[in-house]
Amino acid sequence: MPIATPLRPAAPRQRRKQARPQELLDAALALFVEKGFAATRSEEVAARAGVSKGTLYLYYPSKQELFKAVVRQNMSNLIAEGLELADAYPGSSSELLVLLMNTWWERVGNTPAAGIHKIMLAEVRNFPELAQFYADEVIVPADRLFSSTVRRGIARGEFRAMPEHEVAHALMAPMIFLSLHQHSLGACAGPHSPQLDPVRLIRTHLDLALRGLEVRPVAAPRAPRKAAAAHRKAAKR
Repeated sequence: MPIATPLRPAAPRQRRKQARPQELLDAALALFVEKGFAATRSEEVAARAGVSKGTLYLYYPSKQELFKAVVRQNMSNLIAEGLELADAYPGSSSELLVLLMNTWWERVGNTPAAGIHKIMLAEVRNFPELAQFYADEVIVPADRLFSSTVRRGIARGEFRAMPEHEVAHALMAPMIFLSLHQHSLGACAGPHSPQLDPVRLIRTHLDLALRGLEVRPVAAPRAPRKAAAAHRKAAKR
């Protein structure tokens, strides 16, 4: 019986080549957030990643394609995971919303990827192709994820009937605000400015939203005072 040859570890050069796409995406994200999409040059991304401009174009043939890859890796993939999770989630719809929003904070809001929101807000009108791409890859799937979660809660009798898409966007709005705040007004905060705790804000927002969404038991109507008094007198006789 032939003896299996142990796998050899990849050579340093091979490992470097395998890691290169990730290094390029990390460098691109950092520069896009620092300088904006329009002001970032491809050669700057290549230099930060430690490769030539030609090598960058082997992986990403244009700056637009590079930006799309950054968005897919940091946002589109996460939303796709969320849709799969929601389809198979066994718990309540309230618990699902808590999980989705906390995961978003851990994977996007508390990472450099939060700066993507600032880029889109500032420059999307100048790049209609990227605007359409972002709508298709992020806005529409995110709406589908949160709308379907709200619809799930209504169908299961956990949430009262409310317009699904409007509720979905109301839930997402504070998360986008947190991302923008970190890369705009949050950077201006001085030592005496009110400190915004993102985790507490998300928790508070969810508490407000869920108490408004969840179905509450209807209390039995109270008998009028005079009728109640008459009933007590009759009971004593």
